[in-house]
Amino acid sequence: MFKKITCNVNGRDHEVEVDVRESLLDMLRERLELTGAKQGCSVGECGACTVLVDGTTVDSCIYLAVWADKKKIVTIEGVTPEDGSLSDLQRNFVDSGAVQCGFCTPGLVISATALLEANKEPTKAEIRRGISGNLCRCTGYQKVINAVESTAKERNAK
Repeated sequence: MFKKITCNVNGRDHEVEVDVRESLLDMLRERLELTGAKQGCSVGECGACTVLVDGTTVDSCIYLAVWADKKKIVTIEGVTPEDGSLSDLQRNFVDSGAVQCGFCTPGLVISATALLEANKEPTKAEIRRGISGNLCRCTGYQKVINAVESTAKERNAK
């Protein structure tokens, strides 16, 4: 069974016909060709598929596309500036060495984005909690924490 939904993804309105059993991740990747969110565990444990839905982080692999009807969605493609450059947070991920294989990076950046929007000066413990739904097997989390902390300091200095 299919249902037509409307949603705003990365600032653009979309009308999409989705299977009622289809995940938001599948809709984003297969129908809208936004491949930044990754299919990892398929059970909402790894965070590779993290996106923002109305400002809240969700594991898009277990979030049904039909639930996104009339919602605002932000993917990693929506965090990246339109000119193709890196956002300050993405740049700090690179500068801090928080990117290795890159598989987890989009989910971590989305989680950190949500954290920094909610908390302008997070402590290390708050950063750890903010990224706790994201698994990384390469970098270790200290470099990710350093990147988020550097971004917060830069933003607060402005």
